[in-house]
Amino acid sequence: MEIINLPYNLTTNEASTFQIFDYQTSKECFNQMVSLKQNTFSFLIEGSKQVHSNTKTISIRKSHFLLMKTGHCLMTEKLPNTSDNYRSILFFFSDKALLDFIKKYNLQNYKNQNQESIYSFEYDNFLQTFVNGLIDINRLKPELQTKLLELKFEELMIYLKEIKGVDFIFSLISSFNDRSQHFIDTVETNKLNKLTIKELSFLSNMSVSTFKREFEKTFNSTPSKWFQDKRLEHSAFLLKNKSKRPSDIFEEVGYENLSNFIQAFKTKFGVTPKQYQLN
Repeated sequence: MEIINLPYNLTTNEASTFQIFDYQTSKECFNQMVSLKQNTFSFLIEGSKQVHSNTKTISIRKSHFLLMKTGHCLMTEKLPNTSDNYRSILFFFSDKALLDFIKKYNLQNYKNQNQESIYSFEYDNFLQTFVNGLIDINRLKPELQTKLLELKFEELMIYLKEIKGVDFIFSLISSFNDRSQHFIDTVETNKLNKLTIKELSFLSNMSVSTFKREFEKTFNSTPSKWFQDKRLEHSAFLLKNKSKRPSDIFEEVGYENLSNFIQAFKTKFGVTPKQYQLN
């Protein structure tokens, strides 16, 4: 699968501090590999969106929008029922813009160094009006857009800072110098998501061969065996604590049919899922 580099795949102006795009498409995508070269607000207008990152998976509909940190992620975009097109206003901004904002308002983060790379925010009246303003700005000449987007960025960040605090701001500038921890976070966060080794390698910023080698060194297991064990352990939790039936969960934990799930469960736990549930 081709890697999409944003915003570079949408523009030839790679050096711009702020950029905005009214992104619309009639094609759905599933786990598209995306390399974000700038921090990004994705103001969802029509459709639904899911993003896998190294720290979490977030799914939203048009009542919410996303803030995503520079880096790798997997994106799924689905069309709405009421319209032919998926639509999102993409607002890109550089790390320098963020640092300038922190310096201008003398922001301090006295709590912890949050490492989240993606956030979901709910629209309110102010934010709905803000996005409508971005749509209007997108229709203006490029030189005027640049001047206004700087002001709109400051307006948005001031508002979000007041209602959400500053933790999310500082998490955007925190670096992943600890490559090993970044790798572990990616694996642990996505242990129940049905991602391929290629997709996990992409999120980890590694080649497939390096990912496999690092995995076996860190977890003392092959990826396939480790992920199977984690999903079977999760299925045991669902059976015992959530009163789920085996037929309800076999697909959720990565099996194509019920018989394969029952056999794998019995191999690991020594009893069938039903027997485990009744014990």
